[in-house]
Amino acid sequence: MSRRNCWICKMCRDESKRLPANLTLEEALQWAQSFDSLMATKYGPVVYAAYLKMEHSDENIKFWMACETYKKIASRRSRISRAKKLYKIYIQPQSPREINIDSSTRETIIRNIQEPTQTCFEEAQKIVYMHMERDSYPRFLKSEVYQKLLKTIQSNNSS
Repeated sequence: MSRRNCWICKMCRDESKRLPANLTLEEALQWAQSFDSLMATKYGPVVYAAYLKMEHSDENIKFWMACETYKKIASRRSRISRAKKLYKIYIQPQSPREINIDSSTRETIIRNIQEPTQTCFEEAQKIVYMHMERDSYPRFLKSEVYQKLLKTIQSNNSS
């Protein structure tokens, strides 16, 4: 998602107030109820990921989303390939987008990656989810991105 094309970024820069037609005020307000509510909606994870990207801290949401995709892989060969890729990008120490997990979780993944199951990243995914919920989610709710999004939807609804 490049900043040039991101509708959230454009909205924050006032270059465009065009929002997806099906993003409702009800959905956007629902995001403030809980992190689970944010992540369970259609646009919540997209807006949250854009916010994290703007904050230069999007590795957690990318890892979480990659795990959601990984869990759906049925083919053993594809799962092995994707597990190794996830490890190299997010788990391996000093990796490009290394996530913050404890050493025992990291060691368990290293052991399990030889014959990865659909749940081999589950514990790391839970840890990352907890980090997002406790750390960046409260900042997101107070952010200019979220506040401006709410105001834009409200003004679009009243015009």
